[in-house]
Amino acid sequence: MVFSRFFRFAGSNLNQRLYLKISSSPSLSLNSIPLIHKASNLTIYESFHTSSIETQVSQDAERICKIVSKSTDSSVENLLNEASVKLSPELVEEVLKKLSNAGVLALSVFKWAESQKGFKHTTTSYNVLIESLGKIKQFKLIWSLVDDMKQKKLLSKDTFALISRRYARARKVKEAITAFHKMEEYGFKMESTDFNRMIDTLSKSRNVGDAQKVFDEMKKKKFEPDIKSYTILLEGWGQELNLLRVNEVYGEMKDEGFEPDVVTYGIIINAHCKAKKFDEAIRFFNEMEQRNYKPSPHIYCSLINGLGSEKKLNDALEFFERSKSSGFPLEAPTYNALVGAYCWSQRMEDAFKVVEEMRLKGIGPNARTYDVILHHLIRMYRTKEAYEVYQKMSCEPTVSTYEIMVRMFCNKERLDMAIKIWDEMKGKGVLPGMHMFSSLITALCYENKLDEACEYFNEMLDMGIRPPGHMFSRLKQTLIDEGRKDKVVDLVVKMDRLRKTQLVG
Repeated sequence: MVFSRFFRFAGSNLNQRLYLKISSSPSLSLNSIPLIHKASNLTIYESFHTSSIETQVSQDAERICKIVSKSTDSSVENLLNEASVKLSPELVEEVLKKLSNAGVLALSVFKWAESQKGFKHTTTSYNVLIESLGKIKQFKLIWSLVDDMKQKKLLSKDTFALISRRYARARKVKEAITAFHKMEEYGFKMESTDFNRMIDTLSKSRNVGDAQKVFDEMKKKKFEPDIKSYTILLEGWGQELNLLRVNEVYGEMKDEGFEPDVVTYGIIINAHCKAKKFDEAIRFFNEMEQRNYKPSPHIYCSLINGLGSEKKLNDALEFFERSKSSGFPLEAPTYNALVGAYCWSQRMEDAFKVVEEMRLKGIGPNARTYDVILHHLIRMYRTKEAYEVYQKMSCEPTVSTYEIMVRMFCNKERLDMAIKIWDEMKGKGVLPGMHMFSSLITALCYENKLDEACEYFNEMLDMGIRPPGHMFSRLKQTLIDEGRKDKVVDLVVKMDRLRKTQLVG
């Protein structure tokens, strides 16, 4: 049974209520109240006004995303010209962020905005576009944008960090490091913080061995590593579950005179939790407390998540109680960890009670909370309840939430419902990512609905998203089995065009 009482909408926004109360009262003009009250009311008005502007930007961004997601490349400009929105750098930045998984569409919006009289892009809008184009490996165009930014004096070190990250995630480690060094060619002075950022980029893209090489290069160039340099490497090796290297780096760090701080302990504890070495994780936790370091909320989350996922519920609950008395205010991630712990032990009613507690305390639930619950309900084959929870969400679903639901219905062979969720998502201006396309197209192939599968495949390519190999192979084979070799040739040609053709800036 789904406990719908745990998913009621929260009340109206406090600032709006206060503002309306003040502005509607005839006895409360700003001239008739003391100065301290004037300041308070002006603050309330300013907060309301700022919130109103942000809301308008968000609504306009959503509307633009809906427009471009339904258009062809040739019609984007005309449709946007007819949209009647007040163009601003903030709006363009918001739209580009929403289109981060659709590089082709993001570029169309960027070019359209640039063509509008009096409009000038910001460093942020360039960087967001570069991030989006990097996801579809349009690196030649990216470097063209870098030159454009330099000419307009908009270039920043952040730009090079973004490019390095996209290269690293595309498994182009050599190019990532080259992009990092190009900063100097463009007039930036290399500093220790830049090396740290590069080490972090490589570590988080599962190239921690190369990060170690950059770290060693850093020392050869007489840049002194700091404690952050070491903690980045610790985190990288921890993500690889290589506790031997974690201990080696930890030992070197201490030999160099750096004492572990709360961040260091948090990384080491998290690494041991992920490796399911809970005794060691708790040993480091106790060592930290003995040194009078106050564990951070992140550390409690690591322990609650780790212990909960191994169905060590009592231990997870103990650390949750300790987090409550730690002096830090409880936050959504800590509650989400507790929700997950209950879910792993299949105590869903207790999980829902935690959600209700979050709601009453005004700290959630957020989309991540629902994602955790949905994941576990589906894992327990309670798909009907999962859909009920989805329908009663008290916050906006994210693309991750939609992906969970679409995949659930695809696996249940309920394509009608999968497409219903898909359309709801598109109707809100949220664009699907590669995994969502893959789930839906694969399911359509399984149901032999090949025309629809090809439509979604073409939509995917039009957005600039490269399909995963296994999905494309499945689609091709199903088409061949149905005697539609001509269609396969068309798709292969279009795929090759996407792989080889650089977009024109």
